[in-house]
Amino acid sequence: MTNNQRAPLRILVVGCGNMGASHAHAYHGLEGFQICGLVSPGKSKEVLNDALGGGYALYDNYLEALKLTKPDAVCIATYPDTHEAYAIAAFEAGAHVFLEKPLADTVDGALRVKAAAVERGKKLVVGYILRHHPSWMRFIAEARRLGTPLVMRMNLNQQSHGAMWDTHRNLMKSLSPIVDCGVHYIDVMCQMAPGVPTQVSAIGARLTDDIADTNYNYGQLQLRFSDGSVGWYEAGWGPMISETAYFVKDVIGPKGSVSIVAANAQQDGKSDAVASHTKTERLRLHHAALDGANEFVAPDEWISMEDEPDHQELCNREQAFFLRAIVEDLDLSRATDDAINSLRIAFACDESVRTGRVVQLPAMNA
Repeated sequence: MTNNQRAPLRILVVGCGNMGASHAHAYHGLEGFQICGLVSPGKSKEVLNDALGGGYALYDNYLEALKLTKPDAVCIATYPDTHEAYAIAAFEAGAHVFLEKPLADTVDGALRVKAAAVERGKKLVVGYILRHHPSWMRFIAEARRLGTPLVMRMNLNQQSHGAMWDTHRNLMKSLSPIVDCGVHYIDVMCQMAPGVPTQVSAIGARLTDDIADTNYNYGQLQLRFSDGSVGWYEAGWGPMISETAYFVKDVIGPKGSVSIVAANAQQDGKSDAVASHTKTERLRLHHAALDGANEFVAPDEWISMEDEPDHQELCNREQAFFLRAIVEDLDLSRATDDAINSLRIAFACDESVRTGRVVQLPAMNA
């Protein structure tokens, strides 16, 4: 059988909530995959199965489903405290793994996931969706042209309520917002800055009694790089979070600045809507050069991103990449190490919140 005639890869989808459902829709539409089962402990698998037209096998128990379906690949979109065990079980069963971020709920756990993939010779793709977003690729490229050092300002606050507040409270049983969401934006900063991360400091606050007193639902981290670049990221979850300035993506360098201006997404007033988190709409590129009268030499440029992919299309692209990684035997070691390093930095920020101290970062080698 030639590559063009290759049989679809049988994939087991574990976790049928927001991201799991989006990935399942991607598999449903890609010729290279065939869903062999949907797994969740509750009713979300039935809802998803109906949305996909029905006909897929449904399971309550992951390990049982893994044994019965014998998949070629597994998509894990469950809560972070299950990621390590579920991914390692999939590798031991001979399957490739697409794993939603973060890799695990500890750095050591992430290293064990990487080791299991290497030992079994299987592919591991981590769900860093912004790495597949053309607008964010352009944002990073423009930031790199601004010189050094860079000032990187980012946040994603979510005024969550209803089902999303349930989701966030469940997430906070194992991770803080600046770890769960922060890994995305730490990864972006590491792609933008020419230096390597050297130290972090962070602050946090527990604004609700609905979570454990050992965790916090608002946090802000500050990251310093060897070239003098600095970045901050802010994340808050909960019904008390302000909708004002919940979406800031702004980079400043000696030569100017570049900003994501997602005006419509901000006007929606739905900061907890997953689909709005990847919207960019336009980039504003500002040039700092002045003439003899200290007036700007060039006006700001507006780079339209109106044709950017929506959230589902981004998930489709992630899964097309997962398929290509398997079929073409792509080397994913650098991407895996980047995912581990961003997680390591995020946990160092968590340590800073809990201790009130600046944390020096070791060499970022996984």
